[in-house]
Amino acid sequence: MATSNQEIIELIDTDSLTKKFGDLTAVDNLTLHVDDGEVFGFLGPNGAGKTTTIRMLCCLISKTSGNATIGGYEIGKKADSLKIRKIIGLVPDNVGLTEHMTAYDNLDFYGKIFDCTDAERKANIKRFLDMLGLWEKRNVLAGAFSKGMKQKLAVARALIHDPQILFLDEPTANLDPESAKTVRDFILELKKEKKTIFLNTHNLYEAQRICDRIGILNTQLRATGTPADLEQKVRGRKTVITLAQINNKILSAVKKLSLKNLTSEGNQVSFDVTDPDKENGAVVEAIVLAGGHVNTVNVVGSTLEDVYLQIVRESA
Repeated sequence: MATSNQEIIELIDTDSLTKKFGDLTAVDNLTLHVDDGEVFGFLGPNGAGKTTTIRMLCCLISKTSGNATIGGYEIGKKADSLKIRKIIGLVPDNVGLTEHMTAYDNLDFYGKIFDCTDAERKANIKRFLDMLGLWEKRNVLAGAFSKGMKQKLAVARALIHDPQILFLDEPTANLDPESAKTVRDFILELKKEKKTIFLNTHNLYEAQRICDRIGILNTQLRATGTPADLEQKVRGRKTVITLAQINNKILSAVKKLSLKNLTSEGNQVSFDVTDPDKENGAVVEAIVLAGGHVNTVNVVGSTLEDVYLQIVRESA
């Protein structure tokens, strides 16, 4: 994402974007903005509208209403559709490789479609197959590849023309752990290169590790924010202090601090915090001055999974 002293360029911009299939509303009034160089993750259950959103943004299906621009070009506008396709790469949920062609020829073929020069195609094919661990398999037919290898080849294919924006629809779904890690590491390398990436995923760990911001979609956009921001939406953060022993004098000293949701159980006291570095010091000091001995101080909070499950349940 662009820093505060840089001009922020919104490469993906939607305003009340809606898609209906007959009486079914798949995506309802979606408004979001994705900045140049940002990795934006979409989380949501099956049928939430994630794939439908990507298909609209990639000009594969028409919108029902609302507006969206990709790199300044308008989806649904015939003159802009080809321009959008030239600046984006897509890894769909069904990779659809040409299986009777080799890995190398698959990439070479798509490079020619996008008018890449011979030198550009050769350089990009070598680079991406190397990064994804497929260079030694370049002359093997794609049909002989495992699912994980096909997925990695599809990622390389989406990047062969060096697009500004990459759309990834469940890129690690059903992959073995090693293949999934290779794809995730590859995405992190692209992130370092400031590629703008729009990622659909069910994998909360993946979203937390890769994404700058996350949107939770369930037909409508239910929440957006950084992983850390979203984690505070359920319970915020709580400090748990374990003491050698608790007595009335210590409890009285802690209660004078007017802490939020202060509780005491066994040899522990806990309370809600906004700024742990600042607030915890005052509590520890009060405990020590009251004659207490602090064993441990831990800050805990809601996880991204907590947030996701609560928001999805509330929107069901």
